[in-house]
Amino acid sequence: MSEDNLSLTTEFVLTGFMDDPDLKPLLSVVFLVIYLITMVGNLGLVALIVMERRLQTPMYIFLGNLALMDSCCSSAIVPKMLENLMCADRKISLYECMAQFYVFCLADTVDCFLLAAMAYDRYVAICHPLQYHTLMPKKFCILMTLGAYIAGNLNTMIHVGLLFRLSFCRSHQINHFYCDVIPLYRLSCVDPYINELMILIFGGSIQIVTVIIVFISYLCILLTIFKMKTKEGIGKALSTCASHFLSIIIFYGSLLFMYILPRSENEGDTDMQIAIFYALIIPLLNPFIYSLRNKEVMNLIKRIIKRKPHNILKQISSSPMAY
Repeated sequence: MSEDNLSLTTEFVLTGFMDDPDLKPLLSVVFLVIYLITMVGNLGLVALIVMERRLQTPMYIFLGNLALMDSCCSSAIVPKMLENLMCADRKISLYECMAQFYVFCLADTVDCFLLAAMAYDRYVAICHPLQYHTLMPKKFCILMTLGAYIAGNLNTMIHVGLLFRLSFCRSHQINHFYCDVIPLYRLSCVDPYINELMILIFGGSIQIVTVIIVFISYLCILLTIFKMKTKEGIGKALSTCASHFLSIIIFYGSLLFMYILPRSENEGDTDMQIAIFYALIIPLLNPFIYSLRNKEVMNLIKRIIKRKPHNILKQISSSPMAY
């Protein structure tokens, strides 16, 4: 391998959204607005759960961690993307690339387990309400959350570790708006078969197991809902489940298409379009889908807004962490 080719292994150029320079200012504004709303919505939800003891229940502990992971996912991707849109220098080092992918992969893996845990929690709450506190004690909920983080880190370390076996000599340009493994595999002069196989085995297993849990949980919930006597109760429950299920379908569907299904060699534009959904849109929508449509959460937000700012800060500092 030549000296020029060896230098390519330490630095890349992200070329996503660079085809039309005239759109760069508009895209910068749109992505900045999405990022700010995402961070305010998700971190605001985390702060609300920490402040309010009545929200420190299994469902909201899962939601708080989901919001935290969505914030990490957006923060790993959007700031660098905005920098690339506004600056001429779009370079990213190999180690920065791996760090960005590590945070992104960790967030998405943990999200998979948290969504499954949330679906199971809703199943127990709706289908077995009298046994809820027995089947979903707070300690069990915390253990499930810790398990999600441990599994997420193990899965991510495997994929990031396997990146070190690759050498990149084909090009230094990544046709994406962040460092993802699929575009990196296309640049490798070493066969990435092992890397792709590990994604299929570990990523596929995680998706299959969590999707089965989600599907069975919501199927049982739907069967219970249809047994309700009041039409109003059925309509309200179906509306809630439909919004949750739509978010889950978009999230799992985009991950399945990106990482599990067979791919062609030249699908950069398609990759970016799909990545926008699970990297930007889902973290933006999750706080609204899971929490801000909840009357209890909205009433608490209205009550907090009426408080004095120094009282809110005092409550945050004195509140015990629930997760």
